[in-house]
Amino acid sequence: MSEKAYVYFMTNKTNAVLYIGVTSDLQKRVSQHKNHVYEGFTDKYNCTKLVYFEECNDINVAIAREKQLKNWHREWKNNLVNQINPEWKDLSE
Repeated sequence: MSEKAYVYFMTNKTNAVLYIGVTSDLQKRVSQHKNHVYEGFTDKYNCTKLVYFEECNDINVAIAREKQLKNWHREWKNNLVNQINPEWKDLSE
């Protein structure tokens, strides 16, 4: 049986940047972003706010979706967030 996986968007306080990631443990991964466990994009731009996620039934589906979303225009990504989270609240709280 396939393990659940998640595609997610993290942003900073001003919603100026978007990070798109994939994980099998969303709660743990978001905590890692919030606590700056790893150096990189989310650490550099202080992306500590979870504003969007999708649940997939297979990691390969999630990875394919992540790649698709990374190729989208910023406006399309914003529209996706606005559909489920129009106020861009932190969904991890």
